[in-house]
Amino acid sequence: MIHSLAAAMSSQLQNTSSLSTVGTWNLLDVRNSSPVRTAELRPLPVSPWDIALCVTGTLISCENAIVIAILFYTPTLRAPMFILIGSLAFADLLAGLGLILNFVFIYMLNTEFVTLISVGLLIAAFSASVLNILAITVDRYLSLYNALTYHTERMVTFTYVMVVLIWLVCIILGLLPVLGWNCLRDEASCSICRPVTKNNAVVLAVTFLLVFALMMQLYLQICKIAFRHAQQIAVQHQFMAISTTKGVSTLSVILCTFAACWMPFAMYSIVADSSYPMIYTYATVLPATCNSVINPIIYAYRNPDIQKSLWLACCGCVPSNFSLRPRTSSDV
Repeated sequence: MIHSLAAAMSSQLQNTSSLSTVGTWNLLDVRNSSPVRTAELRPLPVSPWDIALCVTGTLISCENAIVIAILFYTPTLRAPMFILIGSLAFADLLAGLGLILNFVFIYMLNTEFVTLISVGLLIAAFSASVLNILAITVDRYLSLYNALTYHTERMVTFTYVMVVLIWLVCIILGLLPVLGWNCLRDEASCSICRPVTKNNAVVLAVTFLLVFALMMQLYLQICKIAFRHAQQIAVQHQFMAISTTKGVSTLSVILCTFAACWMPFAMYSIVADSSYPMIYTYATVLPATCNSVINPIIYAYRNPDIQKSLWLACCGCVPSNFSLRPRTSSDV
């Protein structure tokens, strides 16, 4: 996806230089010689947008690698919530690495096959990120709706099945460009993210809107359940009521952040195509990638259990003023 943006911009910048050398190239072809073409030795102009995306990918990779390491080396973090957080962190890690590799491929190894691999990786990674956020929302709903059975072995199995299905779907989506669903042979059918076709881009964007609508519906149900619980809790359990209200507020921040990052790119993918200026595509892609920067902060680093493991890993101790309260079903 991102690979196509810089490739298109660099090809536009090279058009003027290629016009001045075309006569010489044709003459050399007639003579059947194979000299080194000076135009090919000129480095591609590096787009500042590509630099920004590469830096974003590096930050994403570092953040989520830490989260994965903490979850992997802490045996106590195996609850359904942490399984989903780990899956989300892995998806965002792949997205970050995809952005870095995309930058390398653009300026060092720009071939059709590499383009398809890069686009497939980014589609699979970001799709997994979005679907894992949906899965976390479902998990939060079930933790309130079925609070008594939430911590059972059955719920753990359900979480693993949900994660496996998410990754199967995303791997299939990532393989589609490689298997022929691309516009490399028909430039007129390209979307704003070459080599993804316009039709495929619209399907992905509409699917995102449906996912977001489902998240909103689940959020409304969570609000109803949480506030009903808060009203029923007695005065001696006031802490629980505060926790429930805080969880609902956190979910609203999560959904607003999610919409602000992804909605511009989804809507632009529906209305625009490859003929639109590339700067508009970059301007909508960059906020979408920033969602993977925010995810570990929202879902992982705010969690008291993960904070404790991070303190132990970095300093070997926990601050005296650090309070690790028991987690409740309303925590987000």
